[in-house]
This record gives sequence, structure tokens and C-alpha cells, in this order.
Amino acid sequence: MRFYLTTHKRHWVRVTAIPLFLKSEHFTQAKTLTAALGPYAVDSGGFTELQKHGRWTRSPQQYIQDLRRIWEHVGPFDWAAPQDWMCEPIVIGGGQAGPNRFAGTGLSVAEHQRRTVANYLELRSLAPDLPIIPVLQGWELSDYERCLALYQQAGVDLTREPTVGLGSVCRRQSTREGITIVTTLASYGLRLHGFGFKTLGLAKVGHLMASADSLAWSSHARHRPPLPDHTHKNCANCLPYALAWRDRVLNALPTWQQPQLAT
Repeated sequence: MRFYLTTHKRHWVRVTAIPLFLKSEHFTQAKTLTAALGPYAVDSGGFTELQKHGRWTRSPQQYIQDLRRIWEHVGPFDWAAPQDWMCEPIVIGGGQAGPNRFAGTGLSVAEHQRRTVANYLELRSLAPDLPIIPVLQGWELSDYERCLALYQQAGVDLTREPTVGLGSVCRRQSTREGITIVTTLASYGLRLHGFGFKTLGLAKVGHLMASADSLAWSSHARHRPPLPDHTHKNCANCLPYALAWRDRVLNALPTWQQPQLAT
């Protein structure tokens, strides 16, 4: 299993060989890009798009253009996420969650799934040479199975895909519900990527996934003093802290999982 550190610091790609996960806009906002030292994957930024706008504001054509620029200047990425539609109730219904205001899409889970699959097919048609992964979206287990069926009906055999993203699970990854979803989908032979996984989720189902990413190190650092000799207020944007956190997470996992998670 490959464990990506999620970050908004695009320059990290040139200073560490640890796998990184970055939003595409973190690259597209830059006038110049530098080559990556190690592996990385690209997030489409869907959660932020739907949170703020309740819809996608960037066309598939523009997204592909952005991905091609990243590929050319930063180097080949492991994969890129599609412009999928998350299915959390707050994303659909809108409202306030802590400091974050969600616009709400006003659509159904089924419509989010239909749009997720349709976008993947369009992106694959626009750029068959780029490694854009399919993503399963849903809320209940039956939703995810319905999304799987939508891909099958479109002629996409997810068991043959090197990576299949698993969306809308990150906030319940260590719950019984989340574990059931991961376990069931993995039993179908899918090589899952867990978006936004944390320590408990990795400990319980990490062995069932092909990869996962996490930004949990940043919130962890934000509520703690900085590392010794670090002069900033906290280490929420600090690579040494992120790397040390990653090592602690991997070392704390059951020993039978650690060899799988060491890459």
C-alpha cells in the first residue's frame, strides 16, 4: 500500500521522495513548475468546489489542460482523481459545519453518482493517455454497489483498474459502517484508494486498500507546539513535522501491516 501525505505546499515535490497528494489548483496557480523528486498523485479539488459553489466551476476540458501541464512540467503522476461528486449529506443539503459553509447541490445521491461516472467517462475520452482513476461515490453500502453497477453498465470493469477511489468515507472510516463499506468493496477485488484516511481507519482497514492519503498531520500539528528549534507558531505547514507524523503512524500500525504500508 502506498501512503500519500496530503499537502498544499507544491514545492514539497522537489524536496522529498515521500509520496505526496496535492490538489491540481496548487500546481495551476504557479507560473513555473519544477520536476517532482518522488511519486505523487493529483486531487481534483472536488470537495472544495462543491462546498463553495454547489457545482463544478471548471470544465472537464480545462481540467485536462491543467493535468497535461502538470504531467509535462512536474512529471508523470501516479494518477489523478476525476471531477467527482461527493455524497455527504452536508454537501448535498448545504448548511454550516464548524467554520465551513456548504452551498449545497440540492441533488440526490443517485444524481451525484450519475454525474461522477459521466465525468470519468468524459475525462477518459478527452485524455485516454492520462491515468485518471474512477471513483465510487455513495453514502450507504447499497449506494456504492449501485455506483459500481453504473460503471459496469458503462463498460468499465473496476476490477481491472489499478486504482479505484473511494469517496465520502473519510469522516466515518473507522466506524462500523465505514469498515463494512471498505471490506465489502475490497472483497469484489477492487484496488481501493482511501481519500483522507486517518490513524484509526488505517489500522482497521489499511490492509484492504491499495493506497490512502491523509492531511491529518496538519490539524495534529496546529494544536501542538512547534518542533524544537522551529520558530513558527505551529508546524501545520512544516515538512519535517509531516514526515515525522507519517513515520509515527506507520510504526504504530500492527506489525503485519507495516511492510505493506512502508512505500
